[in-house]
Amino acid sequence: MARGPGTPRPRPLPLPRWAWWFLLASYALIAACVAVDIISGPETTVSPVLAALPVLAGVRARRARVPLLAGVVAIGLVFLLAVVDRGVPALVHVTSGIAVLAVTFTITGAVVLVTARERELAQVRGVAEAAQGALLRPPPPRVGGLQVAVRYVAAEAEARIGGDLYEVVETGFGVRVLLGDVRGKGLDAVKTAADVLGVFRDAARAEPGLDAVATRLDGALVRRGGAEEFVTAVLLTVPPAGDTAVLVNCGHPPPLLCRDGGVAEVAPEAYAAPLGLLPLTGGRYRTQSVPYRPGDLLLLYTDGVSEARDRRDRFYPLAERVADLTPQDPQALLDRLLIDLRTWTGGGLGDDAALLALRRPH
Repeated sequence: MARGPGTPRPRPLPLPRWAWWFLLASYALIAACVAVDIISGPETTVSPVLAALPVLAGVRARRARVPLLAGVVAIGLVFLLAVVDRGVPALVHVTSGIAVLAVTFTITGAVVLVTARERELAQVRGVAEAAQGALLRPPPPRVGGLQVAVRYVAAEAEARIGGDLYEVVETGFGVRVLLGDVRGKGLDAVKTAADVLGVFRDAARAEPGLDAVATRLDGALVRRGGAEEFVTAVLLTVPPAGDTAVLVNCGHPPPLLCRDGGVAEVAPEAYAAPLGLLPLTGGRYRTQSVPYRPGDLLLLYTDGVSEARDRRDRFYPLAERVADLTPQDPQALLDRLLIDLRTWTGGGLGDDAALLALRRPH
């Protein structure tokens, strides 16, 4: 498969330090065998060991010439040992040479195949990431008088396509916000997120009630027909006037309300099913009013944040950490939270993490 101009060259995955020691030990062992063979006399040989050289070269290779060059070096060493070990039957040296060639051709073919598959995967992943980036447009720092900040972090570099989604839109009913988490990852999660965001952007501007917006989102997922497809989500409306916000929680971790140095969970008044599961559980989505005065900050997040664990398997104490950070500016708060979160987990995350902060200025 040809490499397009926009396709990055595949890079081998990083090896742990202990693996590097094993590789170096293998090269050292081959070198020691050749040295012992040369000084041990003409009656014995270890030339069959040289078939391992192209294999070692191909472990980290992403270009066919690397194992091929290693095979050339190995063949050269076979001829050298054939000259040194004149007491060894020629058939042994011929067999060693054939083994080196066979292994070289095999490992070279494997490198070509793996590189082509990695290149193809990189192209597919790049298209998906571009689609996700187009869907998850970062909101401006101010929307409808509110200070807004969003951060999205993928769990692993090899799985950058996640199912977390967010949107902030200014409507005639006020600023409306969606933050959700699609079940699963990959292209299917991106497709589901695209459908949910498309329906939300339309319904948020058309439906007076936030419960009606949630019902439309649920209906859109049900019509997709995925039996195991659902989205946990928080929907929020901040009217242009007044000191309250309207919230609908669809099976999602409760937002945090930060006020005067204190942090409190905005627990749902009644259980509501995730989007896409309402027909299975019955009931309906209900709105609840949340006091939201000037100076208050609302923090929405996915479970990739609240369920992050440290090396002792303890959950990240989000509310406690937010209180310690004394939030004022949403941008600075989320930056500091992510640094603290990575410190807690030791650098990596077990799931995608999305954070959305809205502050009503004085």
